[in-house]
Amino acid sequence: MDRRDFLKMSSLTALVAASEWTGLSKVFAQTPSQTKNEQISRNGISDNMEYRKLGRLDVSAIGLGCLPMVGYYGGKYDKREMIALIRRAYDKGVTFFDTAEVYGPYVSEEWVGEALAPFRDKVKIGTKFGFGVEEKQPTALNSRPDHIRRAVEGSLRRLRTDHIDLLYQHRVDPNVPMEDVAGTVKDLVQEGKVLHWGLSEASARSIRAAHNVCPVTAVQSEYAIWWREPEIKIFPTLEELGIGFVPYCPLGRAFLTGVINENSRFKQGDRRWNLPQFTPEALKHNMPLVALVRQWAQRKGLTPAQFALVWMLSRKPWIAPIPGTTNPTHLDDFLGAGTVRLSAWEMEEFDREYAKIDLMGHRADPFTESQIDK
Repeated sequence: MDRRDFLKMSSLTALVAASEWTGLSKVFAQTPSQTKNEQISRNGISDNMEYRKLGRLDVSAIGLGCLPMVGYYGGKYDKREMIALIRRAYDKGVTFFDTAEVYGPYVSEEWVGEALAPFRDKVKIGTKFGFGVEEKQPTALNSRPDHIRRAVEGSLRRLRTDHIDLLYQHRVDPNVPMEDVAGTVKDLVQEGKVLHWGLSEASARSIRAAHNVCPVTAVQSEYAIWWREPEIKIFPTLEELGIGFVPYCPLGRAFLTGVINENSRFKQGDRRWNLPQFTPEALKHNMPLVALVRQWAQRKGLTPAQFALVWMLSRKPWIAPIPGTTNPTHLDDFLGAGTVRLSAWEMEEFDREYAKIDLMGHRADPFTESQIDK
């Protein structure tokens, strides 16, 4: 499906939403999500974070992705500062934290475990297996049952906990039947070591196969204003099965925040250095989208980062993005998205303007793309 057909279908989806919802207030009224007035923070004061359900899992509408802290976009970060950042997010209402054994490897889980230990029972931690980290092959897919068990035991130890709230298969392993993967996780659920399970970058076919064996709580995939493929490929399946969606890179790896311009360049060591969307030609070509986001952010009294999250949170009540950061100021900024939402009519208007913009560049390099389930 080319981009023009995708946008036509996306606009149709928005129109259907508008006719059925007649505004998003009804959506939230009909879901378990809580409104600002219904929320009481841990200090007994109403906070500004909405809470949602991914399947049967309660989480803050905005979570925190803890991958950038290990230098994914370059740089080296102090452990104490990153632990303070994680706790700052918790103090501001975040209850959903995302990590994985391969992040570091191991470092992210260790820092998350230490940071959240004082209030472990008040938060939800998502982590992942699926790469051969235990076998010293961190870029190779591995979801064999014996590996899953070793990975989970390691994650439990590093996270300083006796259970994982949400365990994802990081990538679908074509060499291991999904029924075997789901069956192993089902055993871990029965043992109490895992409470919920999910998939990352999985196709609709794999999601159904997994769900038939052990109910899937959430699916994690890249999703942002400039990368909307999940809307067509998996959203109908998620909605049908009652599965939540956890978008990573919801700020377009900072592109949508406006801090990147056509003159930005990235060196090896920064994940963006070999991504097609971040070539000099693509950056220049895609600047009209940054302008559109900035225009709408001003219209709504938001920063561009906040608008990028508001746009996403407004599309479905079962979406909970996990933007990542290493900067307290940036954290405060995107958490400021709060409970502002776009109406169905505003989303339709935005999509009409978005459809006029021609975007350049794929989201992944060839090797990464080869490990994504189609």
